[in-house]
Amino acid sequence: MDSRILHTLLGEGRISNAALAERVGLSASACLRRVQELERRGVIRGYRAVLDRAALGVGFTAYIAVGLASHTAESQRAFERSIVDSPEVRECHNVTGAYEYLLRVETTDLAAYKVFHTDVLGMLPQVRTISTHVVMESVKDDRA
Repeated sequence: MDSRILHTLLGEGRISNAALAERVGLSASACLRRVQELERRGVIRGYRAVLDRAALGVGFTAYIAVGLASHTAESQRAFERSIVDSPEVRECHNVTGAYEYLLRVETTDLAAYKVFHTDVLGMLPQVRTISTHVVMESVKDDRA
């Protein structure tokens, strides 16, 4: 039952409790108790709005693989501190493989990305390599 609730909330985070209960086949009170328990346990960590990036002036998205010059914990922490302060970086993941980090970056356009690439990433002493993959189209994107 919890997975039915979660699946429904993934697609319709603003659904009313009454509609959710009807959709999953529970009474409203039982459904509310289950949702509250999922929230209490941290399974449901929050609710988000899905924004139209183009309407907000975001016309450029790229995934950037970043390799560090040093593989120490302090080098990673210093890189992460710098990236957290960069509003262009929407996601930052520490990954395995040829690179240490995978970033999702959003800017208004290619010129704004070039400024970020040169003046932010290019200035970080921890960064050894940058490999940019420009998003041309998103066929599927389930992120909120």
